[in-house]
Amino acid sequence: MENKKKSVLLRSGAVTASATFLSRILGMLRDIAIASLLGASLSADVYFFANRIPNFFRRLFAEGAFSQAFVPVMSKTKETGDKAALKELLDMTTGTLGAIVLLITLIGMIASPILTAVFGWGWYQAFINHTDEAIKFTQASYLLKITFPYLFFITLTALSSAVLNVFGKFLIPAITPCVLNISLISFAFFVAPHFDDPIVVLAYGMVVGGVLQLCLQIPFLLKLKIFILPKWGWSHEGVKTIRHLMIPAIVGVSASQINLIVNTALASFLATGAISYLYYSDRLLEFPIGIFAVAISTVILPALSRIDIKADHEKYIKTLDWGVRLVLLLGIPSMCGIISLSEPILRVIFMRGAFTPEHVHLSSASLLASVSGLCAIMLVRVIVQGFAAIQDTKTPVKCSLIAIISNIIFNLCLVWPLGYVGLALSTALAAYVNLSLLLFFLYKRKIYTVSSGTILFILKALFAGIAMALVIHFTVLDFNRWISMSTLESIFYLTGYVILGGITYVAVCLALGIKPRMIRM
Repeated sequence: MENKKKSVLLRSGAVTASATFLSRILGMLRDIAIASLLGASLSADVYFFANRIPNFFRRLFAEGAFSQAFVPVMSKTKETGDKAALKELLDMTTGTLGAIVLLITLIGMIASPILTAVFGWGWYQAFINHTDEAIKFTQASYLLKITFPYLFFITLTALSSAVLNVFGKFLIPAITPCVLNISLISFAFFVAPHFDDPIVVLAYGMVVGGVLQLCLQIPFLLKLKIFILPKWGWSHEGVKTIRHLMIPAIVGVSASQINLIVNTALASFLATGAISYLYYSDRLLEFPIGIFAVAISTVILPALSRIDIKADHEKYIKTLDWGVRLVLLLGIPSMCGIISLSEPILRVIFMRGAFTPEHVHLSSASLLASVSGLCAIMLVRVIVQGFAAIQDTKTPVKCSLIAIISNIIFNLCLVWPLGYVGLALSTALAAYVNLSLLLFFLYKRKIYTVSSGTILFILKALFAGIAMALVIHFTVLDFNRWISMSTLESIFYLTGYVILGGITYVAVCLALGIKPRMIRM
């Protein structure tokens, strides 16, 4: 029975990862289109700023905090078999969350100049001093009015995705982001080039994508015979439980996003292009995070939530341990591969149109700093679910607050000597602070301790990753050769190096005794 359930988790993770992989491929095509259209220009900085703010609130109210609070409550209600209670919970949750987020959306649109001043203080100073940079503030304020409604639609989409996940339907929620990416690709390639101000067109494309994402989810909810009638239910017991879990979780799951916002605010004081360089490097990090960490954390939360930790503590530990091993087995080669191929990857993906070789070099610097924290960020995604499953969101909050404060301190120490690279490095360091604290509190409360077997597993995977990176480092072509290649030729060479790295990593893992059964059990 235990093996069967682990196998189900692995299959669910594989389905989610495969669908998410498709979404990330489309996301990469979206970023390629935007990079070709905007490069690392003033317009790119403004667009990425106006994109990041509603996405920041999305992380707070939708995907992260809400899912961690809602899934355990709904899972337990569903397990009782009381369909009336389940429908009432869904009605009340949808109505309450929808009304709150709608209000926040309207406030965000009206107060867009204030938000721009808060999150882009450097631009606001340029505005009040009437310098050449003032246009960034006015454009960003206007663009935020357009992009903010995306928050409302993506929040409802996240709610319906959580419902589908609880019912064991992982595929549709995983492919839903594809709709947004297709919308933005279409607007970037076919609509925006025909307008004088393409970033406005891209902003509308973002909102259209949000609407279409919600529309995709609805038929599958109806197929499950889930008919939601939104109602205000602030005092409903289930909503109160979700609310009490969600409010602290807002900080608990959003440390990295808050760190990015702090980075954006500080980057507004730096030269044009700083926000764009940070964005492009962050997007490459999101690729392995989205494929591996999100997929594993998504399938592990319902599984952990169904386990009574008091009655079956060993099963809880094994499930969480499975997530830790798997996310690092995939995360370590991702980190080492990006480090050894940072400039070739950026050249292949982004260097065309307005994106120049200089932009590749400058983006590579922030990518190297950011990717050093990749494994920590991925692990946090999984470890936090261990707290969410037992409805403890306060502990991750404490860890995140300390991590956020640490990030600000790192920022202030590193931004002046290192510029935007210091901002990227600060985020990586803060992720390790967050991870260390989470593991410490799990150990202190005797909930979960990384076993000696898992530590040995991690060391073997790390050794294999370093071996892979060294093989690539001593065989990779000089960057000047990459610049002189055609796009097709560079893709061919990069593919070859990725295959070489993958073969090296797998071979060393097998030689060190890492077997497939270690991720099945």
